[in-house]
Amino acid sequence: MLKKINQSVNYIHSIIKGQPKTAIVLGTGLSKFKSEVSVLKEISYDCIPNFPKTSVEGHKGKLIHALHKGSEILIMQGRSHFYEGLSMEDLVYPIRVLKYLGIENLILSNAAGGLDENYAIGDIVLITDHINLMPNPLIGPHIAEFGERFPDMSLVYDPVLIQKANEIAKTNKLKIHNGVYVAVTGPTYETPAEYKYLRIIGADVVGMSTVPEVIVARQMNIKCFAMSVVTDLGVMGRIEYLTHEMVQKAAEEAEPRMAVIVKELLEVLNNNENFND
Repeated sequence: MLKKINQSVNYIHSIIKGQPKTAIVLGTGLSKFKSEVSVLKEISYDCIPNFPKTSVEGHKGKLIHALHKGSEILIMQGRSHFYEGLSMEDLVYPIRVLKYLGIENLILSNAAGGLDENYAIGDIVLITDHINLMPNPLIGPHIAEFGERFPDMSLVYDPVLIQKANEIAKTNKLKIHNGVYVAVTGPTYETPAEYKYLRIIGADVVGMSTVPEVIVARQMNIKCFAMSVVTDLGVMGRIEYLTHEMVQKAAEEAEPRMAVIVKELLEVLNNNENFND
């Protein structure tokens, strides 16, 4: 695994110069974010040795080196998903590569079903915790260089970044919520009984990504911030027929508001403020 990671890192370094400390995973909801920054270099995932490919519409499959107000960032434009048939090891591989590229902070976005009756389609939810109903990506042989065998998960999402994001939303008069994300395998959307079950166990939003990436990031001591855009409702009496195109449309409408939060968070991070675990 370390040999494969080094191959990926060496290839990326042959094209991308500099040393960005923050990376963004553009899931559904931030797929067009690269238009908000100054792009320096783009690398197709297809060109990076050992990198998993993405086959889902809306996930471009590019690693982008960019500048935001003079500070370097890396952008993953699209991600792979467990339901595409990848192993968990392959699914989280890009996050391990990001660590070896020097990334210290990770911002993630996704589309999710809203389980709280107070949520509406298009709402933004800052993720404060998660429930993992997918296979744990740390199952298997332990590689000590990646971190602890039994990493602590009592504080997965950075509370300072969550606080800053709440302040940014208030200043910009953006409607947001704070909630718990539950990760399921997909690719089917949930049945009414499943929505009810997920709400009972404590989830506010449900999706098919993010959590495996965050688990690996935290094992490797990368600070994480994540948010969801509510693209459908799993609330009794408000459940409707759903397609991937409908999810994309709802996410696109919320994208400008999510972009405001991400851009201002990047300024906070790039100002070298002190964030402690």
